[in-house]
Amino acid sequence: MSEGSEIFEIKDKSLAGRLGTLITTHGKITTPTLFPVINPLHQEVDLNTIRKIGYNAIITNAYILKKHCEQKVLSQGLHEFLGFTGPIMTDSGGYQILEYGDVEVEPQEIVMFQEKIGSDIAVILDVPTGGHASYDEAKWTVEETIRRAKLSTKYMENGKTIWVYPVQGGRYLDLLKYSAEKLLEMLQYKMVSIGSPTQLLEKYDYRTLVKMIVTVKTTIPPNYPVHLFGAGHPMFFPFAVALGIDTFDSASYILYAKDERLIFPHGTLRLRELKELPCSCPICSKYTIEELLSLKRSKRVKLIAIHNLYIIWQEIKRIREAIRENSLWDLLEEKSRAHPSLLGAFKELIKYVEYVEKHHPISKPEVSGIFLYDSLSLSRPEVVRHRKWVLAKYAPPEFFEKAMIIFGLEEKPLTRSQIYNAIKMEKNLQKLHILAFMPYFGIVPEELAETYPLSQHEKEYDEKVLKESFDVVLNYLSKHGKKYDLVLFVILQKDLEEQVLNLAKKLENTFKIHVIKHYDEDIGGLIRKLKDYLHVM
Repeated sequence: MSEGSEIFEIKDKSLAGRLGTLITTHGKITTPTLFPVINPLHQEVDLNTIRKIGYNAIITNAYILKKHCEQKVLSQGLHEFLGFTGPIMTDSGGYQILEYGDVEVEPQEIVMFQEKIGSDIAVILDVPTGGHASYDEAKWTVEETIRRAKLSTKYMENGKTIWVYPVQGGRYLDLLKYSAEKLLEMLQYKMVSIGSPTQLLEKYDYRTLVKMIVTVKTTIPPNYPVHLFGAGHPMFFPFAVALGIDTFDSASYILYAKDERLIFPHGTLRLRELKELPCSCPICSKYTIEELLSLKRSKRVKLIAIHNLYIIWQEIKRIREAIRENSLWDLLEEKSRAHPSLLGAFKELIKYVEYVEKHHPISKPEVSGIFLYDSLSLSRPEVVRHRKWVLAKYAPPEFFEKAMIIFGLEEKPLTRSQIYNAIKMEKNLQKLHILAFMPYFGIVPEELAETYPLSQHEKEYDEKVLKESFDVVLNYLSKHGKKYDLVLFVILQKDLEEQVLNLAKKLENTFKIHVIKHYDEDIGGLIRKLKDYLHVM
């Protein structure tokens, strides 16, 4: 099934993340993006400021609007009432149910109200599972949300509002999957949301959230844009986007500000604990810490909230650019070192590498090199894709009679190395299939040496990387070694000698193997060793 729909166009991809356009009645929204939560009764940061920062879409609460100023909003319409011309998403009271247990409105009432006031994107009155529910309690929230979702479809009439189907179930993945499957029975919903992450985010339980996102994304068709409610701090955004989340909402910008905490890409810091403002946003460029502390609290809170909005928007733009550059994995590796819980999220994400690799583009017109750091990089989609392909689909050309695997060759690509070209100059060595051992990728046949990213990467590696890379060579030779009359192991670096000799010992009873050690830079000497052993002139 193709990704994208009549309301959602996919422009670019990296990992399972999408750069897209969400089409609404009041304009197009570039995704991934965040909808700042707007309090319709008292908003500390005015909407004109929010728009100028870069946010062209917001979210507010239809239940609060209906309860406190229903007639005025019905008379003016949502956009005129708020004074915002861009797309507006409305929630319907689910958060209040989570916090207070109930709301004084029926599901059908809030559906009709949202359509009448002109919500561009609207959520039905669901029952959030929350992070503390027992299994039975969670099951009830799922069944009740499904009942309300079906009931609500009978009152969706204007055809302009994008209706959001809320998936509930929380940390209970079987319930989450069941809830997501029910979407397919209700075609009126064009967008999906994942509910109940707030309490998990408060505990930095990103691992569970990764599982929840993957469960939903692998259950629903890929053409649905997916929203994550109450996303909190932006440091988790890249991981959520990498798994396929398209939009977020959050009130963190103002909640942190009221606690006088400033959001930064790596975490939050309290204003009173800072000596300098490590930021160059318009607020931090204009005020010193002393000046901020001298202001009235209401003014200070507003300025911190504006700073927080700038940082969140900066992170959204950085994620988008990483998708364009196909470097979202690099961003995850960087972010995973910012907090132990993010490293945990990254390790959890790696467990779903097959899902991520399936959606990751093979290449892009403008190719950038990749960086490989340690054993976590073994799960990078480009690395996984090469190992999978060379072990499952590749077969050596029948023309070659013998194979030579070079261990410790630093030049890349193999086919432009001095050793390779010297061998190819020898007439009697033309039927020698040349392959290179390469950490992370395992084994690189000469025919593939110049394919991306085998010659477009920089790397550091550890013992675990070496072990897994040698396992790839073992698996390759276990499958194809008998196709050669002879397999030569050429060792160019002494520190690889032990691993290569161990590999040879594992295979010595399977086919004919010979090891050549060559630890100097005399290429002519290596050619002579090859010719002497092969008895060729």
